Amino acid sequence: MLENREGQKVPQVVFKTRVNNEFVDISTDDIFKNKTVLVFSLPGAFTPTCSSTHLPRYNELAQVLKQNGVDEIVCLSVNDAFVMDAWKVDQEAENIRLIPDGNGDFSAGMGMLVDKSDLGFGKRSWRYSMLVKDGVIEKQFIEPDVPGDPFEVSDADTMLNYINPKAEKPAAISLLTKPGCPFCAEAKALLKAKGMSFEEIVTGHDASLRSVRAITGRETVPQIFIDGKHIGGTEELKAYLA
Repeated sequence: MLENREGQKVPQVVFKTRVNNEFVDISTDDIFKNKTVLVFSLPGAFTPTCSSTHLPRYNELAQVLKQNGVDEIVCLSVNDAFVMDAWKVDQEAENIRLIPDGNGDFSAGMGMLVDKSDLGFGKRSWRYSMLVKDGVIEKQFIEPDVPGDPFEVSDADTMLNYINPKAEKPAAISLLTKPGCPFCAEAKALLKAKGMSFEEIVTGHDASLRSVRAITGRETVPQIFIDGKHIGGTEELKAYLA
């Protein structure tokens, strides 16, 4: 049975991280003391649900979470520092601090270390999230103790709804672009200047110009979509933002 530890302190452990190509020890206090920290823990870097949904959505909602009192967002997994650093780069998770619980000490202290030997994973963390204030767990969302890898309550939206159910979530924005396109660069700069996060779909890599034509009816890039609405190119984006 996975125990809810609300009201208790987080385990005191030392994490082996990498900074400037050297190992650096980070303690529990370094992460949690005198701060409000949101932690989400998952079974493994580069695994499907973790890479497609769990981490990306926390990264997407990071700014609104911080606007609502969260000082830092931490992703924790029973992986080594090299794997976690590579995953952060692969995911472009610039808003999240990835912490390697390489030996599983923190996960074990939380009562969340589970055996996934049937998958060849060995001991891994169960999937959960928690809001920690000055080292004390205020709220914890633990996935149901059922077979497989449930993902129902530890997501970013559930945590944001707990912190502030009236919080305004960012728009879902996608850009169809191509390498070396100055208009694409301008469109991205416009969105970044407004603090609006987006997903970039690069023709020649993620899609073809044929797909651009099929989706938008146009053959030029960029093509911008916001919350399902086709905005158009750079000039249309300027008008929309104005």
